Amino acid sequence: MSAVEIDLSDPESSRDPATTYGAARERSAVARLVAPGMPPMWAITRYAEARALFTDPRFALTDATFALLPTLVDSEYLPYLRTMQQMEGPAHARLRRAVSPAFTPARAAAFRPQAEAIVDAALDRVEKGRVDLVEIARPLPIEIICALLGVPEDERGPWHQFGVAVATGHGQAFVEAVPRIIDAARAAVEAARARDGDDVLAVLARTPDGPTETETITLVWQLLLAGQVPALLVPNAVHALLTESAQHPDPATAVDELIRWCGPQLLSLPRIAQEDVEVDGVAIAKGDMVSASLVGANRDPRVFDDPDTLRLDRHNAGAHLGFAHGPHFCLGASLARMQTEVTLRAVLRRDPRLVAPDAAARRPDPGTWRLTTLPVELS
Repeated sequence: MSAVEIDLSDPESSRDPATTYGAARERSAVARLVAPGMPPMWAITRYAEARALFTDPRFALTDATFALLPTLVDSEYLPYLRTMQQMEGPAHARLRRAVSPAFTPARAAAFRPQAEAIVDAALDRVEKGRVDLVEIARPLPIEIICALLGVPEDERGPWHQFGVAVATGHGQAFVEAVPRIIDAARAAVEAARARDGDDVLAVLARTPDGPTETETITLVWQLLLAGQVPALLVPNAVHALLTESAQHPDPATAVDELIRWCGPQLLSLPRIAQEDVEVDGVAIAKGDMVSASLVGANRDPRVFDDPDTLRLDRHNAGAHLGFAHGPHFCLGASLARMQTEVTLRAVLRRDPRLVAPDAAARRPDPGTWRLTTLPVELS
């Protein structure tokens, strides 16, 4: 069977990825992704096959998935860059067990008042009238991560600089930020040993059989990377609510449907085929990179009725793959849901209205569906 092909350099694939991947999905469960200068990669476009990808041992997360960054960073810092996302099997399971006490739903709920205070304080500093919601949302995840880690307020300035660098995902600023992030993480881990707090680092410091110092520092790095998603999701979600829905949502029940419908991450981290595999009649060779098309899977009509419609009361919205599935299901999912809900609730309480229907702008990006500006009026 010949593979469907998606050209990631085509502006249309970035402008309307739901249509691009949706059209490919209805032709085949597998599409070949191509772009100048990029090695070919496969995308699994249908829900059942994408969900299976996350648990199929024939496809593994390996160092090859993250090959570029280590070649650019001083060797002293390399041990801290190998996160749980690069691990499989017993090593991954052990580390996940070691850090999970800090990421339970109960801990996310207990942290909620702090998150609410952070978000409300940020929005209260904004004058009424026209604002760019993208600019408002951008620093919130870093502020929340700093509170999670127990970083004092007067020491958070550099962490916001780290967040700006990490948000780019590439480039010289990103590479130069890595040593500074690791050094700051090392200092934060050391400080956590001396306090008896409820923050993530203090909890892990006193957890029996908890992570090693290197693993804890690596966790901070991973949190900074993952923490950028809410900054992209919140503007997407507010824009969707203002343009696609006449409903007045309860953010507590709407978050999963919003992640399904307008989650910013288009593709999962690529896995490497460990042997020759055939999926839906398409031959995937050993060593090929394979990613799940999250936008394709999350709008698969085989699972979600009327998938291109935002339905805030959708009964199975929580089945989305925005947090992956299986052993690598997002450890911070409860925290991410809570953070998104808290931010949406605070924004909606201020009655946002679009400045103009076409005022929002997006950045062409084959990996993320993101707004670069979202002008709204806040009352």
